Amino acid sequence: MNFTYPKTPSEAVSGALKMFGESHTTATIWKLSVAVLLASLAFVFYMLFTEGHAAFNTSSDGVNWGSAIATYVFFALISSGLTIIASLSTVFGFKQFYPIAKRCIWLAIVTLIAGFSVLALELGHPFRMLWAVPLGMQIHSPMFWMGVFYTIDLGLLLVKFYLMWKEDWDSPFSHFIGNAGFMAVILASGMLGLLFGSMAMRPMWFGSATSVFYILSGVLSGAAAIVFSVHLAYGFNTKNMPEPLRLLAQGDQLPKVFATLIGIVLLFLLTRIWVGLWSNIDGMEGFVALLKTPWFHIEVWVCLALPFLMMLTPSMQVDPKWQVRASFLVLLGMFIERLQFIVAGQNVPMFKGTWMNAVTPYTPSLTEWALVAVGISAALALYALGDRLFNLSDAPKVSMEAAGQLARG
Repeated sequence: MNFTYPKTPSEAVSGALKMFGESHTTATIWKLSVAVLLASLAFVFYMLFTEGHAAFNTSSDGVNWGSAIATYVFFALISSGLTIIASLSTVFGFKQFYPIAKRCIWLAIVTLIAGFSVLALELGHPFRMLWAVPLGMQIHSPMFWMGVFYTIDLGLLLVKFYLMWKEDWDSPFSHFIGNAGFMAVILASGMLGLLFGSMAMRPMWFGSATSVFYILSGVLSGAAAIVFSVHLAYGFNTKNMPEPLRLLAQGDQLPKVFATLIGIVLLFLLTRIWVGLWSNIDGMEGFVALLKTPWFHIEVWVCLALPFLMMLTPSMQVDPKWQVRASFLVLLGMFIERLQFIVAGQNVPMFKGTWMNAVTPYTPSLTEWALVAVGISAALALYALGDRLFNLSDAPKVSMEAAGQLARG
């Protein structure tokens, strides 16, 4: 079927409405995601208006930050990782990655919007965030700078995507926006890690390594998201892809980068829990509790170790089916990791002393799970919209030819 991509915002809006009457894979994802988004949003708003924040299983004397904060961190770090992966071609000149650059930027935008949406709904007065946080000028708080840098990051991503939409790939202004975006996202994800790493009263979070881990695991999440989304866009059939993208998807370069990132994150997680189990500092008992949960073992062995072995096996790393399975498992594992990291850091009550041998239990409420559905469905709906309207596999013609040659080796 012939399809003309929209060139103006009004044509894009018209194209989005037409998708409700279309019957292809992208349109199906769009319609299902919009339906789930509307249903979950309606439930969340009903609970917030009738019960307020009591609809969450969080409290000021126990676990303060629950699954909603973990969902925000999950999406924010996916966005950061996607921006860094896009920078491989737009900033550092690795032309073989040009076929995924535009899709990375669009996905970075939609995942950041999904994360911000969940965070806003978790707050009691979300609109105060728009003026109280910047005007408060709490410049000594990493939370202030996280907000500043992620806002700058989102603005630069929107400008960069608009330039790509208008086929401005190589102008000095386009390069400037790409470089500025790369610096902003490093600072933003680093500040998000520092927000937790600065809390000496929460020993499981404390330390400068938390920022480094957030950046590295963010890149891993971004790599998993782009692998999965590329195959999803073409119905999990590489024959439908343009040649440069197909060569990249069937090649071993991206899987090798993917395997390296999985290995680094896996090593970091195992060494962190090893050190935690050896420590006798108050607050580190959460590591013992963490080790006893089945979710920890699903995350480490099923969602990280297994994909690591898949992407190290030559026959599997170039097989799209195994790439999709590995990327899905890694995304699942990263969501479990964000939830466990945030909750386990609060399981041990502060200033309890060694006399108290217990951790605070926490299970997300139905409203909190509905917020997770809001984030996932919002990201999928916006992704399907972009995939249909903006030709996300587009790239500069000369660079596409070079990318194809590099991918062929």
